Amino acid sequence: MKEIKFAENLKNLRKGQALSQTELGKLVGVNYRTVGTWERGECEPDFNTLSKLCEIFNETFDSLLT
Repeated sequence: MKEIKFAENLKNLRKGQALSQTELGKLVGVNYRTVGTWERGECEPDFNTLSKLCEIFNETFDSLLT
């Protein structure tokens, strides 16, 4: 089974797009603190928010989660 590397992938994608946590949060409708908890691996977004993240970064669920 593959290790889930969502937190690391999200942070790299966000930085690669030169987005702040605040900017990304506004794009998906959450507070910047929530983005921070995702990037630290403390929690993960729900399915709908994950879907929005995939659209923003033009990534598949698989590539974002693994």
